[in-house]
Amino acid sequence: MIEHLSRYVPVLDWGRTYDRNALSNDMIAAVIVTIMLIPQSLAYALLAGLPPEAGIYASIAPIILYAIFGTSKALAVGPVAVVSLLTASAIGQVAEQGTAGYAVAALTLAFLSGGFLVLMGVFRLGFLANFLSHPVIAGFITASGILIATSQLKHILGVSASGHTLPEMLGSIFAHLSQINWITVVLGVTATGFLFWVRKNLKPTLKRLGASALLADILTKAGPVAAVVATTLAVWGFGLDTQGVKIVGAVPQSLPPLTLPGFSPDLLGALLVPAILISVIGFVESVSVAQTLAAKKRQRINPDQELIGLGAANLGAAFTGGYPVTGGFSRSVVNFDAGAETPAAGIFTAIGLAIAAMALTPLVYYLPNATLAATIIVAVLSLVDLSILKKTWAYSRGDFAAVAATIFLTLMLGVEIGVASGVAISVLLHLYKTSRPHVAEVGLVPGTQHFRNIHRHSVETDPALVSLRVDESLYFVNARFLEDLIQKRVTNGCAVRNVVLIFSAVNEVDYSALESLEAINHRLKDMGVGLHLSEVKGPVMDRLKRSHFLDDLNGRVFLSQYDAWEALAGDIVPKAAE
Repeated sequence: MIEHLSRYVPVLDWGRTYDRNALSNDMIAAVIVTIMLIPQSLAYALLAGLPPEAGIYASIAPIILYAIFGTSKALAVGPVAVVSLLTASAIGQVAEQGTAGYAVAALTLAFLSGGFLVLMGVFRLGFLANFLSHPVIAGFITASGILIATSQLKHILGVSASGHTLPEMLGSIFAHLSQINWITVVLGVTATGFLFWVRKNLKPTLKRLGASALLADILTKAGPVAAVVATTLAVWGFGLDTQGVKIVGAVPQSLPPLTLPGFSPDLLGALLVPAILISVIGFVESVSVAQTLAAKKRQRINPDQELIGLGAANLGAAFTGGYPVTGGFSRSVVNFDAGAETPAAGIFTAIGLAIAAMALTPLVYYLPNATLAATIIVAVLSLVDLSILKKTWAYSRGDFAAVAATIFLTLMLGVEIGVASGVAISVLLHLYKTSRPHVAEVGLVPGTQHFRNIHRHSVETDPALVSLRVDESLYFVNARFLEDLIQKRVTNGCAVRNVVLIFSAVNEVDYSALESLEAINHRLKDMGVGLHLSEVKGPVMDRLKRSHFLDDLNGRVFLSQYDAWEALAGDIVPKAAE
């Protein structure tokens, strides 16, 4: 009974073997991640347009629920930059920032995202995330990083600005340049420069000074905390808040409250599509990180159970004052590098954050928004990878088109249109490529039983025999292409007597393709040309046997192409590669 339940509640599996050594490692990892998450959670809530405490609330119950239902031992769940940006974009269209309706919309978005993820997990629909190709994800994350960093410039400059696209943001910032608060600029630029230095140089510097690897790692991860402390003390000590420096202000000193999302049909309808988008993007990002970290320890995750774990985390956020969450790359890597053994590290992190919510929130009253903006900018610029354009241009023009379009449209028109367009372009490019499958005419490599492309290798051929290797499954999109190709090949004046279709790469033949094969068979029969198949896979053959095609076939089915060659080849001539 327990073993059956542990498939759906993984805590029952790893919890039975939990020991003191795992406890020690998980506690150390939790301390490091908690130090990192306190300023990060506040910052991402700011990015989402929510009160800072929402970031901490979204990092407590969701982490615990994921630890119970998730399968990754190192994934750290909570607010992340891209999902925070998507949240702000989605709920900014249905409510005004700072209102009660805005907070309710955030809860509703988390509820819808959680429900959608759970449903996907229950019905094992994780494969749907495959429609987001890696180039599209890379392009989207790069564009989102640029948008996020740009959106935080207003806090670094101390001006009021708005917008959801790059032109809107830059135009708004330039329009308000006369409002620049130079004290805020000094704080923001100093904090940003310090955080960049910490990220790149502090750890090696500490190691050179003789610090242990663990101490150097902890102090490096505590860099944002140091920036928070220093700038908060500066604002408090010099009364900078009275000189126009915007601060966080009062943060409720409490555990996450019990909340209810909104259930009005209009609100649910307005947020449904953004919720699906956030769910899929969050799942792809989360599973990518989880699989990478699991592989390093020769572990595995269950993608469908991950859907349930992430869904439970989002539902938890919806009822405890949070907003949509997913597995974060940076915090998960930190969790892994710090030695987390089990998901219990996440539970201990949640306890640490709960203590912070109860005891430390008064200390961030004078925390300048510019420091939180600096934290976000430093975090997201590491996500920007414009080299993906060069790489895809060199490798595949189609992938380059998908990446470039995703980046451009995300920057110019917004995150939702950008990623939706990227997915649409990827699907259309895939359909275009499969509509024109690679079909190679092959000949026999002398002295072997291997067949290769006559245009690439020196092979033996027979003018009366055409052997075509079909390198794609046959379905409605490409069925007519094969008809036209064969028709062209056998009607160009050659004395062709037999055509062999090599199906070694064909995994499926749908009904439209079956009708095309029947048309090819009848057409060749009328021309006095035999149609043969070779190397047909078992599942494809099983389906063909359920039709009349094999009964009407104007030829034979051969186990191997060499068998077809021996049976059909006559006047063999050598053919050099072109």
